[in-house]
Amino acid sequence: MTGNHQTLALLLFSVFVAITLGITTWVSRHRHGSAEEFYAGGRLFSPMENGFAIAGDYMSAASFLGISGLIALFGYDGLLYSVGFLVAWLVVLFLVAELVRNCGRFTLADVVVSRMGERPVRIAAGTSSVTVSVLYLVAQMVGAGSLVALLLGGTGGAVRTWTVVGVGALMVVYVSFGGMRATTWIQIVKAVLLMGGAVALTVLVLLRFQGDFDQLLRTAAQRSGHGTSFLAPGLRYGGDWTARLDFISLGLALVLGTAGLPHILSRFYTVPTARAARRSVVWAIGLIGGFYLMTIVLGFGAAAIVGPDAVRGSNAAGNTAVPLLALDLGGGAASTGGTVLFAVVAAIAFATILAVVAGITLASSASVAHDLYASLRRRRAKPRSEVAVARTAAVGTGVVAIALGLLARDLNVAFLVGLAFAVAASANLPVLLYSLFWRNFTTRGAVWSVYGGLLPALVLVVLSPVVTGSPDSLFPGADLQYFPLENPGLVSIPLGFLAGWLGTVTSAEPPDEAGHAETEVRALTGAGAV
Repeated sequence: MTGNHQTLALLLFSVFVAITLGITTWVSRHRHGSAEEFYAGGRLFSPMENGFAIAGDYMSAASFLGISGLIALFGYDGLLYSVGFLVAWLVVLFLVAELVRNCGRFTLADVVVSRMGERPVRIAAGTSSVTVSVLYLVAQMVGAGSLVALLLGGTGGAVRTWTVVGVGALMVVYVSFGGMRATTWIQIVKAVLLMGGAVALTVLVLLRFQGDFDQLLRTAAQRSGHGTSFLAPGLRYGGDWTARLDFISLGLALVLGTAGLPHILSRFYTVPTARAARRSVVWAIGLIGGFYLMTIVLGFGAAAIVGPDAVRGSNAAGNTAVPLLALDLGGGAASTGGTVLFAVVAAIAFATILAVVAGITLASSASVAHDLYASLRRRRAKPRSEVAVARTAAVGTGVVAIALGLLARDLNVAFLVGLAFAVAASANLPVLLYSLFWRNFTTRGAVWSVYGGLLPALVLVVLSPVVTGSPDSLFPGADLQYFPLENPGLVSIPLGFLAGWLGTVTSAEPPDEAGHAETEVRALTGAGAV
């Protein structure tokens, strides 16, 4: 990139960082230090505000950078990510949003422990939530490293390292000082910027082809080198039965994983009522649906205008397809329009990463403090001491995410998020659905359900081609590949449900039917909800 690109984009980065730090500073001066303020923003947000914040939380670097890159490289098979991410919200809308808002207080564990042994369930649910959050954070760190390396004209390790460290430091500041209220407003600002940028790029792509989407697809197929197979299933997931099973596994993870993501579940506690939570999801679905439709245009636009070879040459995983597309749409590397558009898109992508990592870090630190720390103490922690632990946990989460982000910096961010979704669907979703809908569910069933999904998912990832056994692995020199699929969801999700059932039917503890009845009434009516 030229010096003009670097200067302008860095200036826009700095402006966004300054705005978000200003929001954090303003909020920190008006906070009360209570747990409800830190974890849920005082439950003061309207459905529209929370809907924008949910969309800002969900439309991550994986969506803006990763999915568009996968479409540019693999055509139809990359498009499947967009479908999976969007369809998942139907599960959230109809099964989770209202019930979670009525039954819980701050975290996933709050929903489950209402009729079970509190300590073992909180420890299990807290461990799972932290694991999912860290995996999701790694994807954002990788996206940040790819973006700034492209911006500064190099792919050297030093650039990516300092970028990842800088993003980690900023997210710790946002969470530690601003809590949920600052994080929410950062996500709202980011959602508006991201939607505006996506609309502008989509319009420019369609104008380039005179509004003829068919011509756009034909050109993309022609430049891909694969012909019409670029527009048909199978380029990435259709080679053999292993690839097809990998696709099924990915689809299950994407559709079921959203309802188990800790940072999405925590957003339902920031509104005053269950009805507001449901309306928030309707707002979010509208925004997210429009956005994913635009990623299809951007992905095929990058293939048609930039070309898969150029995208792959810039970043092997395709994470820089959208910034390169913006550069070309603006007039090329030497033009003022190209410089401005590239810088704006790069700044929006960077804002996306900062907002999402803030939300995930907050959810992770809440799980550490509200679930793990409070459970391991013999006496219930005071709210103020719990919030202090949450702030400390944000620092620890940031350090772990930075380390793993540096390790996984060459993987596609959408693919990394797919792994986080698989773990969420395997460990969090079964225990959530069982606790809400199964009258006979017990404490042992809850604990087994979490660990029965979490441990197999992690073990299968370690034994998969993602970690060892192929040139694109994290450790290409080693070979511990015993599981052929890249995404473990096909195996680990059923195991999570099976473990929950097995733990319940073998438990000597009688089911708390009165507790279930109380939970059911609260879930459906909101009576007694916090």
